[in-house]
Amino acid sequence: DGPCSQASRCARVVSCHNHRGRGPSMEQISRIGVDLAKRVFQVHGVDGAGGVVLRRQLRRGEVLKFFRRLPPCLVGMEACATSHYWGREIAALGHEVRLMPPARVKPYVKWGCKNDSADAEACCEAVARPRMTFVPIKSVEAQVVSTLHRTRRLLVGQRTQLANALRGHMAEYGLAAAKGEGGLAALLALIEKADHDRLPAALRPILQALATQWQDTDRRIADCDRQIAAWHANNADSRRLATIPRIGPVTASALVAAAGDATRFRNGRQFAAWLGLVPRQNSSGGKARLGAITRAGDRYVRQLLVVCATGMLAQAKRNPAAVSPWFAALLARKSPRLATVALANKLARIAWTLLARGGTYRAPQAAA
Repeated sequence: DGPCSQASRCARVVSCHNHRGRGPSMEQISRIGVDLAKRVFQVHGVDGAGGVVLRRQLRRGEVLKFFRRLPPCLVGMEACATSHYWGREIAALGHEVRLMPPARVKPYVKWGCKNDSADAEACCEAVARPRMTFVPIKSVEAQVVSTLHRTRRLLVGQRTQLANALRGHMAEYGLAAAKGEGGLAALLALIEKADHDRLPAALRPILQALATQWQDTDRRIADCDRQIAAWHANNADSRRLATIPRIGPVTASALVAAAGDATRFRNGRQFAAWLGLVPRQNSSGGKARLGAITRAGDRYVRQLLVVCATGMLAQAKRNPAAVSPWFAALLARKSPRLATVALANKLARIAWTLLARGGTYRAPQAAA
């Protein structure tokens, strides 16, 4: 028998004993690992000495009933799409719930095979490690604004696809326009002209359908922007982040929703590393080798910070005297892309300082 079959047999034995009442009582369980799913959940429980006392599957409707019967214990699960909901619900029953990044749980999967039982056991083992990194459980408000941002990002992507489709289709008939919103507006105006000689009559309804969908998507994005601006106006942390140059309501609200309690990071560098804005290290033998940024963490927030830094780059080209001496010196010795990423890293550190220590942004004083 292989390790996977041994694990399955062990799971059946422990689960069977608990169903028949001959296994250890619920009071012996001190730590539980949960493998989340859509319909079938796997739980793995151990006692204070680390001995396995429970392995069983739960249907979705049985999860809260199961934890309601348990005495307070430590519950570990991977941070995923539904983990924050289950974390709030299980914590409300008196348990201590800790969410963990899936990449940190993977090394604890035993037997070299992946199944629900092995994943639940890995969660149970990883949650007890003293140096494990945990993900804070998001509040309902934080999840709402995060969903709003994800919806806006989806709509922006769809709007870009529609614009590219319109440009491509019309270019096949010799109708090309300049880049940017102005060029697209010119193409939309041509579609509205019923007497344009270059557009076949059979093509016009197709282009009008794409143009109508583009306009509808653009209105929906504007609605998302208004909702984000309203949330930003009512959140003190988001307003303070907006005092940082180049950071507006969209980036500020996304940072607040993603960071949660900023004091869980020791310093700004750790926060920037969490966003994937620090160089990847490949060092050995006392020789430090730094590569490209790690790109770990929240990709959306990282992109927003890079876009803010890119705006500063455009400002430096238009008016070099308006940018900080630090950024001007960085542009003098680094490529523009490296400089913008470095500036995004600095913006993340400044944002952490305001979130963790309070206050608003104050521009550094020029040297005398």
